[in-house]
Amino acid sequence: MDPKLEKPYNPTETEKRTYDLWQESGFFAPENLPGERTKPFTIIMPPPNANGHLHAGHALFVTLEDIMTRYKRMQGFKALWLPGADHAGFETQVVYEKKLEKEGRSRFGMDRQELYDEIMTFTLENKKYMEAELRALGASCDWSRQKFTLDPTIIETVYGTFDQLYKDDLVYRGNRLVNWCTKHQTSLSDLETTAETRKDKLYYMQYGPFVIATSRPETKFGDKYVVMHPDDARYTQYSEGDQIPLAWLDGQITATVIKDEAIDMEFGSGVMTISPWHDAADFEIAQRHGLTGVEIIDKNGRLTEVAGEFKGLKIDEARGKIVEKLKELGLLIKEEDYEHAVNTCYKCGRILEPRVMPQWFVKMEPLAKPALAAVQNGEIKIIPDFSEKIFTNWLTNIRDWNISRQIAWGIPIPAKLCTKCDHAIVDIENKITACEKCGSEMIADPDTFDTWFSSGQWPFATLGYPDSDDFKTFYPTDVMETGSDILFFWVARMIMLGLYRTGQIPFHTVYLHGLIRDGKNLKMSKSKGNVINPIEIAEKFGMDALRMALVVGNTAGTDMALSEDKIKAYKHFANKLWNISRFILSYAPEAVDAPSEESILKEFQEVSSEVTTELDNYRFHLASEKIYHYTWHRLADEIIEESKAILNNPGDVADSRRATLRLILADTLKLLHPFMPFVTEEIWQIGKFSTTNSLLLIEPWPVKK
Repeated sequence: MDPKLEKPYNPTETEKRTYDLWQESGFFAPENLPGERTKPFTIIMPPPNANGHLHAGHALFVTLEDIMTRYKRMQGFKALWLPGADHAGFETQVVYEKKLEKEGRSRFGMDRQELYDEIMTFTLENKKYMEAELRALGASCDWSRQKFTLDPTIIETVYGTFDQLYKDDLVYRGNRLVNWCTKHQTSLSDLETTAETRKDKLYYMQYGPFVIATSRPETKFGDKYVVMHPDDARYTQYSEGDQIPLAWLDGQITATVIKDEAIDMEFGSGVMTISPWHDAADFEIAQRHGLTGVEIIDKNGRLTEVAGEFKGLKIDEARGKIVEKLKELGLLIKEEDYEHAVNTCYKCGRILEPRVMPQWFVKMEPLAKPALAAVQNGEIKIIPDFSEKIFTNWLTNIRDWNISRQIAWGIPIPAKLCTKCDHAIVDIENKITACEKCGSEMIADPDTFDTWFSSGQWPFATLGYPDSDDFKTFYPTDVMETGSDILFFWVARMIMLGLYRTGQIPFHTVYLHGLIRDGKNLKMSKSKGNVINPIEIAEKFGMDALRMALVVGNTAGTDMALSEDKIKAYKHFANKLWNISRFILSYAPEAVDAPSEESILKEFQEVSSEVTTELDNYRFHLASEKIYHYTWHRLADEIIEESKAILNNPGDVADSRRATLRLILADTLKLLHPFMPFVTEEIWQIGKFSTTNSLLLIEPWPVKK
């Protein structure tokens, strides 16, 4: 028996050596795989943020995608799993800003290029650690093709898409209401906000002959429109456009009556004033009726000169003083407790201030229609099924997408702006110097793209659209596996932009996994101290144990509790497999020239077929569970136990059992390999099961399709 088997299985000693063996073989690259492989199988890795270390969620996606890739590679496909890293614009800049704060510095006092260069150095250094951790997780991806979202070829593709959208009148720069973070000084898309329930006061105020209610009296300076529902019987005496003089916060004003069906007749008195520059619903009403507005809260969250004596005050400070003034003027009728939803920055938690400012927007409705059709007609399958309804609802009610960010870290928007007449034009080649409208000098747009705009082009950008052999061979890709929480952030946008730019769907199947929670089913967070570091846990129990714990019992789209006890249980399973192999190889260290036992092999073939069916249908939790139960409870507990007496009596029966056990062990290793690649490859090497392939990595799958 091989001396290695005489010792307990040691994952720490095995895993790096085994991964190096795979990588040195070159078989992660599809063109190096043996045999005639004509049918491609492609997964483009969702690029992890390059700014830090991997967490349990990363370990899950790597495990699932590695299972798919290893399975298809063994099935004879030309399998490509293309790795990448994300510059993660806003998120990375936020991380770096915290670093600057600890150093007593601020990005607002830095030269823009200096800040960009510092973040690039920081990101590339962390990118090395992240990629080393991907290797430790067993990711059998093709490192020769890896991409970074700031690679020149990626930027070129992103610019090409932006230019085409501009030429097709699907992108525009306009003064629209955006979500503004006063801390980070940038706009955010609707999907980068978090809705939180807050308790505030609702203030009822006298506005001429009307009673209006608001939780934000600080935005009411300059309100000169009073809006009511056209069908509200209480206000039939008022007509659209009526002028009503009244006393208000800033003295005598004239209010104009507006009738709009967006008004909720059941809320308050059914009448409201609007602050178009500081509320999304108000802005839409103003747009429909051609109304103007003023900025009352500036980019720093302070009141502007419109607020008169309250100019320069922050919102919380100003609100109390404004309420006191309303009382003095006799305009405050009452106040009451009010629970409502507010939008906050998903990174810092501050309430976002809606602001009207010039930004680049993509018209989403024309892009959404083909994406909806692709899912509804079955070209793209979303797993789990219930996610299709969520996807459809979001795309049906989609709004234009703000893609510009006021940060340094990211892909610069290739456009020129005229500071005199506000004209903007896309300038990919950086040749335009004078404004075509007024002749004034044009300056480069200082904004960068929303990260999701560039990463939304990831599948075709990474494959070298439109002319590369990789694009022609591997696109459309087969599976996009990612978290259910970014179905809208990323998946929907990849479908829309992929169809728009290439005319083809970017992938055939979307597989969504849920969150990984701790053993008590609580969300993992550093503040709770319940975060599972995949590298540290693998050093303790082995990476195969972690991978099995992440997959068994984990259905698509649902959150899963992960405890150390569960991981430890699969460490025991890895040890069990090692001991099974020690027993079998001690009796059959090499191929046995004897007939095998058909009944035992037939039973095993049925299990193999079931595992294969589950894998084909993306039921990884069932596939892993079935091979686990067969290996432990049937092979170890029953077949091996009854074999002990047989093998100790030399003869044809013993020879037949030795041949059977060796065959079953070989195919068991194949079935387990996608899930537990390290221990299975180590046993395969020790057992010398193949005379043609040195690696289990490229062994044919035991069930022929």
